[in-house]
Amino acid sequence: MNEKILIIIPAYNEEASILKTCKEIYEYNSKYKTNYDILVIDDCSTDSTLKICKGNDIPVISLVHNLGIGGAVQTGYKYAYEYNYDIAIQYDGDGQHNIEYAKNIIDPIINEKSDFVIGSRFVTENASEFKSSAARRIGIKIISSTIHLITKKRIYDVTSGFRAANKKIIKMFAQDYPVEYPEPLTNMDLILKGYNVKEVPVAMREREGGVSSIRAWKNAYYMINVILSLLVFGLRGKRKNG
Repeated sequence: MNEKILIIIPAYNEEASILKTCKEIYEYNSKYKTNYDILVIDDCSTDSTLKICKGNDIPVISLVHNLGIGGAVQTGYKYAYEYNYDIAIQYDGDGQHNIEYAKNIIDPIINEKSDFVIGSRFVTENASEFKSSAARRIGIKIISSTIHLITKKRIYDVTSGFRAANKKIIKMFAQDYPVEYPEPLTNMDLILKGYNVKEVPVAMREREGGVSSIRAWKNAYYMINVILSLLVFGLRGKRKNG
């Protein structure tokens, strides 16, 4: 594998899982002779996330202000673009993602069959035993239907943070990336712009610590705002691309 690959790990208060997450990647590299680089984006954590990274020589960028998930991930894309990476993988720092599935996500890009690949719990019936709460799954289905209504393409795991981008999309995301609701908005935007977006099945695990950026009490609020954002974003995108 000659491609230069960066794993972008946004982290906010992930002291319980960040070391294990990164160690798993390093161990995978050693076992399978892969060359995945790691970059943790510490989003102004108030716990020991940054101290743990520095104490274990894990490459980390420490943000001065909390930018939220969109700003943290875009920082990683800016780095990937600046250092000429061929592929960037988004990867959560909470222990949910399994590095063994990274190959499934990057293979379609390496083989030039896709520009952007989403690791999905829902694209096949039994892709993952862990599928999040029933309320969250209902919200995901509604958001998925909204994207389908606008784009005529179905994305099943619309909030998955386990995603891979090719060089063209790295450049695009480095320049422009949504601050709020980045996963569903970017999924839809890429489809509207004519990029080849693909879902592949992956297994995910429950988070090992910390708190999800989508709190349970905010689910309804989150879903309504995502749908409104998708409709506005989608109409704007259709005008630009039409």
